[in-house]
Amino acid sequence: MDRQLEKIRKFYQDNKRMPSYTEIMRLTGYKSKGAVRYMVKKLIDSGAISADKTGRLIPKHLYGEMRMLGLVEAGFPSPAEEELLDTISFDEYLTPNKEASYILKVKGDSMIEAGIHEGDMVIVERKQSYKPGEIVVANVDGEYTLKYLRKKGDTYYLQPANKKYQDIYPEGSMRVEAVVIAVVRKY
Repeated sequence: MDRQLEKIRKFYQDNKRMPSYTEIMRLTGYKSKGAVRYMVKKLIDSGAISADKTGRLIPKHLYGEMRMLGLVEAGFPSPAEEELLDTISFDEYLTPNKEASYILKVKGDSMIEAGIHEGDMVIVERKQSYKPGEIVVANVDGEYTLKYLRKKGDTYYLQPANKKYQDIYPEGSMRVEAVVIAVVRKY
């Protein structure tokens, strides 16, 4: 089972998506989709992967968990103590609702004062409702943007986190698509 999981892990790493059942059949050398379904069920039962409502595979614990060793002071220096606090899976930490979440790459500098820079990845989640103050992905007059959702009276508008840009009031329509739940930056 470990060899099959390693092949799926490598496919996911190389292609940035999970393989289909047919692709798993080719990767593992199984001759039938029934054998692949059985193997996938075992991987789901073990917690390595999961599936959405349509049966599409979702990575869960493909890379396992990392150790959380303690806290680090970001203010004044203090004596460091290494202590195993817990283990954490970034998959579960960053995307608790995988079926409703997706990743977008940030282009532009309108959100830099919120700590979101060009080239960062934002993890966003579709929700039933959105609140003013959240950073959202919105479709305004047919174009998508990432901004703070604000409300003045009965009017919703979008506010950038960069003084170089003005607030955006829709001329026609505005629809919030998702809310930002995490920002990922690689140094």
